[in-house]
Amino acid sequence: MPITTCVFDAYGTLFDVNAAAAQAAQEPAHAALAKVWPALARDWRLKQLQYTWLRAVAGRHCDFWRVTQDGLDWAMEAQGIADEPTRARLLELYWELAAYPEVPAMLQALKARGLATAILSNGSPDMLDGAVRSAGITDRLDAVLSVEDVGIFKPDDRVYDLVGARFGCARSEVLFVSSNGWDAAGAAGYGFETVWVNRGGEPVDRLYATPTHVLPDLTKIPELV
Repeated sequence: MPITTCVFDAYGTLFDVNAAAAQAAQEPAHAALAKVWPALARDWRLKQLQYTWLRAVAGRHCDFWRVTQDGLDWAMEAQGIADEPTRARLLELYWELAAYPEVPAMLQALKARGLATAILSNGSPDMLDGAVRSAGITDRLDAVLSVEDVGIFKPDDRVYDLVGARFGCARSEVLFVSSNGWDAAGAAGYGFETVWVNRGGEPVDRLYATPTHVLPDLTKIPELV
């Protein structure tokens, strides 16, 4: 069946998760970040994801804002930073993450071809609303789907079920795009055609499924459909 619906992960895929730390590090009030922000951003993202997996396995769900804060607290302690104003600023900036430069035009090209577009994210609804509005892409999305509707994080199948429930499409009609190799694998195992946006040139994860396509960024997504 032809692709009718293009679904995107949000954080790291459409929105640059390093942007908050990078911006704060340029502000004089947060000079402690100047030399360590790349490591802090890396650890923050890693712990954020690890906490979603561990909570899913343990059956201890909380919303994504909680794991975002917990991940930051770990990353700040790892860098020896205990400054509350810096913590508050980093969290404030996370609500306004920049979209990658190619995102608006890419989504517009998909809409021009008559495709449905959506976000499917671990993010909580209010976080996603803030990011979408800040990026100015509200009118390029038909839906913003959050795991909060099922109470468990990706890659649980119940999360991917949200796409069919919203759009009434078959799994084979969906192109799912993520910058997370494990998420692309989860969606591929579920039955979606998948794209792994491998911005860092990393090896493919050794999991139960592999992505259909691997691209360095989102620019060529419209060409796949």
